[in-house]
Amino acid sequence: MSKVERKILISFSCILGGVLVFVCLYLAYFWVKYPLNYRDSINFYAQKYNIEPELIASVINAESSFDKDALSNKGAVGLMQIMPTTAIFVSDMLGENLDAKMLTQSDVNIKLGTKYLNYLQNKFQDEKVVLACYNAGEGVVSKWLADKRYSQDGKTLDFVPYKETREYIEKVQKGKEIYKSKL
Repeated sequence: MSKVERKILISFSCILGGVLVFVCLYLAYFWVKYPLNYRDSINFYAQKYNIEPELIASVINAESSFDKDALSNKGAVGLMQIMPTTAIFVSDMLGENLDAKMLTQSDVNIKLGTKYLNYLQNKFQDEKVVLACYNAGEGVVSKWLADKRYSQDGKTLDFVPYKETREYIEKVQKGKEIYKSKL
């Protein structure tokens, strides 16, 4: 092998190695940034409550990064960061008696969070509105829908006034697209 051929082979090997390292780092990034635990519960409650499993996974990721013991400074609990008052509301809908300690149980939390998404979806239909309600609260979003500055038709949001909620909606919708390939 000539000196030139050896240099070409070494250059090609370096480029190929660099590409492989990049691909591995890229995949590792998505594995860490978009984990997928509790797949069975997500799929079960997605089917039971007619919610896309990738939406549930993305909400869990945005809310708690799949930490079943997560507790927000506002008191939201578990994987789907459910407020205790919301948990009581949803458990009443389901005709179940809920102990607040149960919110850290992954299956219970996913069940209640998914049923709440189902309730919001049935009430508002529009995914962006559903996610805004999940983040900012149904009462707040209902006021936005009644305000022409934020909604022209009273059904969809033209503008979300809370920056945190705007970013939350974008994060969940982006994650949903990524989770489509994982579920």
